[in-house]
Amino acid sequence: MNAPVIEIEGLNFGYESGPVLSDVALRIRQGDFIAIVGPNGGGKTTLLRLIQGLLRPQSGRIRIFGKDPGDEPARIGYVPQHSNLAPGFPATAEEVVLMGLPHGRRHGPRFWRDERARAREAMRRVGVEDLAGKRLPELSGGQRQRVLIARALITRPELLLLDEPLSNIDPYGRQCIVETLTGLGRETTIVMVSHDLGITANAVTGLAAVNRYLVQTGGPQLTPAMLELMYGVHEAGCPVYEHIHNLAETLPSGEVRA
Repeated sequence: MNAPVIEIEGLNFGYESGPVLSDVALRIRQGDFIAIVGPNGGGKTTLLRLIQGLLRPQSGRIRIFGKDPGDEPARIGYVPQHSNLAPGFPATAEEVVLMGLPHGRRHGPRFWRDERARAREAMRRVGVEDLAGKRLPELSGGQRQRVLIARALITRPELLLLDEPLSNIDPYGRQCIVETLTGLGRETTIVMVSHDLGITANAVTGLAAVNRYLVQTGGPQLTPAMLELMYGVHEAGCPVYEHIHNLAETLPSGEVRA
């Protein structure tokens, strides 16, 4: 059985405004592709920041590769929800990918030959090697997002965290990104925050629903407990009830009954 990459037990965290995550437990093994779903403000991004060690839990236990969060940064790649690169940023795709390298060996703006080779390898893995010389403004939203994924992959991380990589991307671009992620292979463990349940559910190995609390399944099926956590309990005739019912019928989740 694969060793756990992420182990969380009894996690509690909040801000001055109130609790954000309560009694959260999560277990993710090597090679898993886990989608974290839930409403806005439910704590999904906060959970990713705790996993990276950018925030500290108020109580509970988090272990990443068997160590404290933040102890193994080189083994983790991260694609943020909002890139700090403006769409008109004049760098080429290859230059953006090279920005993912640590700067310890840098002497000015030049890169070593082996560093450029690693950039090309990362771009090949996500299918954008042919875009290396194009500048960001020339790329579609989906292409830019795959370039940012390549930037996170240039250090060859064992764990890849993505915060809403499918947002503001056209349907074709979203499908390309999901196919890119599933093609990375089981040597890369993936945790992705997503609202696009239709595409995501066909690709992931497991789901975790977050809305202050967390419910995890061992497969890609939404369960009644997950739907209740995300949407609450609604009676027949309520518009939200109809939405949940339609969602349960649309997604590949045979166990779900609204």
